[in-house]
Amino acid sequence: MRKFIPFLLKSAAILLVAMILLDILYTVVYLQSDSRSKIDYLYQSKNKNYDVVFLGSSRVNNHFIPKIFNDRGYKTFNFGITRSRLEESALMLELMLERNYHIKTLVLQVDLNINSNDHSEAIRSLFMPNLHVSKTIRSYYQNIPEYYALLCIPFYRYMHYDARIGFREAFNAAIHKKTNVLDANGFHALMTNERPMVPADLSKYYPKRNKGYETIKKICKQHHIRLIALTTPMCKETINRTYFNHLHEIYPEILRFEDSVTDDKYFSTCGHMNRDGAELFTKIVFQSLFNTKK
Repeated sequence: MRKFIPFLLKSAAILLVAMILLDILYTVVYLQSDSRSKIDYLYQSKNKNYDVVFLGSSRVNNHFIPKIFNDRGYKTFNFGITRSRLEESALMLELMLERNYHIKTLVLQVDLNINSNDHSEAIRSLFMPNLHVSKTIRSYYQNIPEYYALLCIPFYRYMHYDARIGFREAFNAAIHKKTNVLDANGFHALMTNERPMVPADLSKYYPKRNKGYETIKKICKQHHIRLIALTTPMCKETINRTYFNHLHEIYPEILRFEDSVTDDKYFSTCGHMNRDGAELFTKIVFQSLFNTKK
């Protein structure tokens, strides 16, 4: 026993030092990475000026083509992230302001993502490498149950979110292996088409007031950002389209574009357009809400 306790203490000390060193190593690697994800790019940039920024889930990532705006005189970027929710969109907007972004107009997707006031675990993980260095991220997550474990236990956040920010991702970040997420100013086209089209069933959804959306509205008002909240297209086979009527009752300011494109040939899946659909939809939004700059 006299030998076991010192051995146990020594092992614990070695483990703690190893966790501290690994935490520092991983964090340093991620802090110099700006080409793996839109969150990396956002956090490693500053003093950006955009006429239009797009935020939302895959229904932004796959639906808005910044080049169409850019060709008409606007500087734009698509910051939509697949699987993200309005909580993550709100945090990204706050980080943009923290990084001294100047944004004139925010185009925000608000439709199916308004059903939950919860977070996306997969996307939340991508903010974790910056937890210690960003006051905004710490403030945003200080009320979650695991906050102090993520903040105070060395390397815990990398183990907890190993599937997204573990060894493999850290290695790719260290060798500066690029992804395609930043290509085309953040737009990602869907090239395959599901046939026959499987109808999206909105019967299980019911819109509710959303904290993330309320936060975004407040931020935009404080910083004089023009906010355009809108719905995005669904295929014509969609079940329970009255969902959008209920959404409009809660938030009448949300512009309705869910029926602006409905032909199956423009859809990859019932809830996501292909490249041709994205091009058509982006032009419709531009023509409806913007003017070509001279």
